[in-house]
Amino acid sequence: GLKPVLAIYSTFLQRGYDQLIHDIALQNLDVTFALDRAGLVGADGATHAGNYDLAYLRCIPNMAIACPADENECRMLLTTAYQQDHCVAVRYPRGAGAGVAVQAGLDALPFGKGEIRRQGKGIAILAFGTLLYPALEAAQALGVTVVNMRWAKPLDTDLLTQVALTHQALVTVEDGC
Repeated sequence: GLKPVLAIYSTFLQRGYDQLIHDIALQNLDVTFALDRAGLVGADGATHAGNYDLAYLRCIPNMAIACPADENECRMLLTTAYQQDHCVAVRYPRGAGAGVAVQAGLDALPFGKGEIRRQGKGIAILAFGTLLYPALEAAQALGVTVVNMRWAKPLDTDLLTQVALTHQALVTVEDGC
């Protein structure tokens, strides 16, 4: 009757890939994965880089993947993940966040939904995770749209359709392989 939450380095989870698939995902078990050191981790070195998790998790059945942009969104997406009845991974980087104030409480965000963070013209940057803030800086200089995707799986197809119909090009930015 307990709900497991597994906090693990992203790179270490890939070593348990077979168990993740067969012992959790195919059975559609209710497990929340907190993936620390997702993306490039710098000082921890190549063996600890979590730049493969997006690729290896997206193909697993019944698995959802949240990509918070900052520390406040991470708390909210961990809450969202915990409220689901299937396996969800929340990936976050090594070290300090963007410096965003953390709201009191443990509010959730809508499952599988992103948001437009900056409206521009012509090009839309689809930002996954912590690359939202560099994308916003670039967009300011270029006058383009930025979408905080929040979820690598499921993708917010309604939002993507809306953005695709109103922009000439979509550019994705992520900290994965």
